[in-house]
Parts: sequence; structure tokens; C-alpha cells
Amino acid sequence: FGPRQDPESLYAAVIPRFITAMMSGQPPTIYGDGKQSRDFTYIDNVVHGNLLAAKAPLAAGKVMNLALGISVSLLDLVEKINHALGTHYEPIFEPARQGDIRHSQANVDLARELLGFSPVVDFDSGLALTADWYRRQTA
Repeated sequence: FGPRQDPESLYAAVIPRFITAMMSGQPPTIYGDGKQSRDFTYIDNVVHGNLLAAKAPLAAGKVMNLALGISVSLLDLVEKINHALGTHYEPIFEPARQGDIRHSQANVDLARELLGFSPVVDFDSGLALTADWYRRQTA
């Protein structure tokens, strides 16, 4: 996630959708109970990992995850976005969608081992940077 992610895209992720909804005065919509979780990573972490991979001969041909390696529930995400935006929205809950993954957390062990990968931007900092970017777009 990060700046410039299109919240209106068919493939839009939850973070830009929630941020833009909340900035527009709308509560975010959660499908399910909100306890489902995702391993969100800020774009700079992916760029950092790819640059490390470009210089790591042992990584050639290997598939690995570049992520934080921690998961955040959608309820916690709403709370954190409220904090970043200075808002106080409660989510609207809709029925869970068939096929949605309940929990997702990346295993970054191989990236740590072969690349020396460690995220350079933590979740809260990335979320603050992203919220600031969206705020500037509407100013």
C-alpha cells in the first residue's frame, strides 16, 4: 500500500478505499466481522526488497515474500486510519463475501535469509504517509 494507489480501481485495496471513504465523511464498509486480517506492507518495503534481490546472486530464480510478516485485523485498520486522519468512524458491517480469505500473514524468512531483508517502513508510519498523501490530494 502507499501513495497513488487508486481507490476506484477494480483491484483497489482496502487501505485506499477506507481512507478515501473516511475523508469523504463516510464510514468504511467491512464485509464480515472485521476480525479478518491481512499482512499489509508499505510500497517502500517492496522496493527495498527488490533492490536487495538485484544484488543477491543466491536469490536468483527464488520466490519469496516481501512484507512485514505481521497481520492487522480490519477492525484495527479502521482504528489506525481514524488515528491517522483524526476521525472517529465506526465501520458498517455487511455479510462476509464468499471466497474472501479470513487471515493472511506472509512468511518472510527466505527474504531475511537470502537478502538480509528487513522492512524499512513499519505499518503505522506507512499508513501515516499514505493518509498524508491522500489528504494533500484533496487540499
